[in-house]
Amino acid sequence: MILKGSQRGGARQLAIHLLKTEENEHVEVHELSGFVSEDLDGALREIYAISQGTRCRQFMFSLSLNPPQRESVPIEYFEKALSDIEKDLNLTGQPRAVVFHEKEGRRHCHAVWSRIDCQEMKAINLPYFKMKLQDISRQLYLEHGWQMPRGLLNPEHRNPLNFTLQEWQQAKRLKEDPRLIKHLFQDCWAVSDNKASFEKALNDYGYYLARGDKRGFVVLDYRGEVYSLSRWMGVKTKELKARLGGPESLPDIQEVKAHIARRMTKTLESYIEHVQTHMEKKLEPFIQQKTALQARQRSEREDLKRQQQERKNREEKDRIQRMPKGIKAFWFRITGKYQKLRKRNQRETERCKIRDREEKQAEIDRHLTQRQDLQDQVKPIRRKHQRLEMQLKRDIGRYMEMGRSNQDSIQDKLDQMNREDQKQKSRSHGRGYDQEM
Repeated sequence: MILKGSQRGGARQLAIHLLKTEENEHVEVHELSGFVSEDLDGALREIYAISQGTRCRQFMFSLSLNPPQRESVPIEYFEKALSDIEKDLNLTGQPRAVVFHEKEGRRHCHAVWSRIDCQEMKAINLPYFKMKLQDISRQLYLEHGWQMPRGLLNPEHRNPLNFTLQEWQQAKRLKEDPRLIKHLFQDCWAVSDNKASFEKALNDYGYYLARGDKRGFVVLDYRGEVYSLSRWMGVKTKELKARLGGPESLPDIQEVKAHIARRMTKTLESYIEHVQTHMEKKLEPFIQQKTALQARQRSEREDLKRQQQERKNREEKDRIQRMPKGIKAFWFRITGKYQKLRKRNQRETERCKIRDREEKQAEIDRHLTQRQDLQDQVKPIRRKHQRLEMQLKRDIGRYMEMGRSNQDSIQDKLDQMNREDQKQKSRSHGRGYDQEM
C-alpha cells in the first residue's frame, strides 16, 4: 500500500472531504473508536474541542492507504496496516476514524487520529513519520506479494507526474487533467536553459511567467489561473532563481492578467470552450453507464447489509434461546455445561462475523471489477483527448501571440473534433449503449 500522511487541522473541512459522494462512487464510514459522537463530523469536532485545551494547531494525523488497483484487499489487511502504523507512530489507543472510498475502480482507505494525549493534554510528537510510513509501505508490499512501485524501491525512480491534493483540486476545478499540466510545465523546463527560452516554451502553450504575491515564481494560464512553479514542477526556489534570475524582474500577477485580457477575443474564448466541452461529449455515454452502475451497486450493497442484519438477528435469537434459564441454568453451571454453551456461542458468533465479512468483500471485489471494466473503456478516449488538447493548447498559445494568422489551424482541429462527434453520435444511435453494463 502507498501510505501518505500529514499533520493537520481543519476538522470540519476534513469531514466534508471524507464524506463527499460527488467525487467518490461509494463512501463507507468503517470505524469510529474512542469518540462519544456516532458520526464522522461530530467525531472530528471532538478532536478539535479537546485540542482547544492545548496550543496545538495541527491536532489530527490524517493518513491515506492506497493498495494496488487490481488486487483484492480484504478489510483485515487495512486493519493490520493501521495497527502497525499506530504502533510505530505511538498513536495506539488514540481516538480513530476510518473511512473507505471507491472511485473509478479503485478502493482506498482514509484514517484520522487525534494527536492530543488527553492524560497530559499535549500533542503527541510524530518524528520522521514520513520515513516510517515508507518502511511500513515496503513491508506491506513484501508481506502480501504485491508488485512494488519503482519509486518506493528507489526514490530516484518516482513518477515525476505524481501530484499533491492541492494540485489535483486546482486542476479539477478547472476541468483539467493535473498530469497533463504537470507534464507540460516539466517539459517546458526540460527544453529551456534560461529565462527567455522558458518563457517562450510556456507562451507556446498559452502560459505566462509572473512574480507571485507569496511565491516568487508563478505561471498564469489564459484564464488568469495562478500555478506555483516550485509546487507543480517539484523544483526548489533556489534552482528556479539560478536559471530564471530574481523574481523582481518579472511582471506581477495583475500585469500579466491585463496582458492576457488584451489578447483574449470572443473567437478564442469560443475555441477554449469547445475544447472543454469536447471531452464531456465524448464521455457522456460512459457517464450514463457509470451512474446506472453506481445506483445498482449501492442498491445491491444495501440489500446485502439488510439481509446480513436480518440473519444476524435470527442467529443471535437462536443462541439466546439455546442458553438455559431458571433451575436448569443453575444445574448447567454446576455441571460445567453452561460454560461450554457460552464458548460454543462465542465460536459461532465469530464464524458468522467472518462469513459476513467474506460475503461483503466478495461483493466489493465484484463491483470493483465491473467498474474497472468500464474505466478501461474510458482510458483510451482520455488519452486521445489529452494528445489533441496539447496540440490545441499550443495553437491557442501561438494565436494569442501572433493574432489571427494562426486561426485557421485551430479551426481545422475544431472541425475535426465536430466530425468525430457526429460519427460517434451516429454510431451510438445505431447500436445504443448498454446502460446496465
